[in-house]
Amino acid sequence: MTEPMLKGRGLTKRYGKVTALDRCDFDLYPGEILAVIGDNGAGKSTLIKALSGAVIPDEGEILLDGKPVTFASPIEARGYGIETVYQTLAMSPALSIVDNMFMGREIRKKGMMGSLLRQLDKAEMERVAREKLNDLGLTTVQNINQAVETLSGGQRQGVAVARAAAFGSKVIILDEPTAALGVKESRKVLELIQDVRARGIPIVLISHNMPHVFELADRIHVHRLGKRLCVIDPKAHTMNDAVAYMTGAKEPEEVRAA
Repeated sequence: MTEPMLKGRGLTKRYGKVTALDRCDFDLYPGEILAVIGDNGAGKSTLIKALSGAVIPDEGEILLDGKPVTFASPIEARGYGIETVYQTLAMSPALSIVDNMFMGREIRKKGMMGSLLRQLDKAEMERVAREKLNDLGLTTVQNINQAVETLSGGQRQGVAVARAAAFGSKVIILDEPTAALGVKESRKVLELIQDVRARGIPIVLISHNMPHVFELADRIHVHRLGKRLCVIDPKAHTMNDAVAYMTGAKEPEEVRAA
């Protein structure tokens, strides 16, 4: 197997007397969908925040393409090509689809109009936004200048994933992407995730939905008590196994043998 493109070693994060991450390891390989599962309070969110720049670990290191990196903020992580779609979507409902996709990285007009007067190249942003939405098959969005608050839940999630795919050149992290969606909209988002992976971008999927995890994931990272308990193959394990591992009802063979 090739080397992991995103790797965490010995990641530790403490909040007072609470240890959210306890010498945690993490590996994401090129082109895969890695699911991260764990019970509430296991430290999944802290791990993802550390990998996306929202939290700075107290100890340990993160390596991207084999080189140590540090992220002081999510903006710095974005600079390295790591995009995160949070469960809350982090979108501005009153703004348009185009404005949301380019928020914080607007395209300015060329020449003095852009450099001195700081005018935005709205036509170019609209062109790129439409192109990215079409690339991922989001044809149900007819008007890219409509406010995000007018979209359905599935369409909003689609726009958030499209935004991540447009700018996430290395890694996309999805936090509970189908948590608030119905069956039909969830199916569209799952297909969208597969489309993104088909473009060669590795995905970290955090989810409590075991059927979705076992449908999409190439490997499953089981997180328990602040660290990686094991990594399992969804083809060789059942959903009951995964739930038993993450709740402590059962120990993986490699842990029992250690």
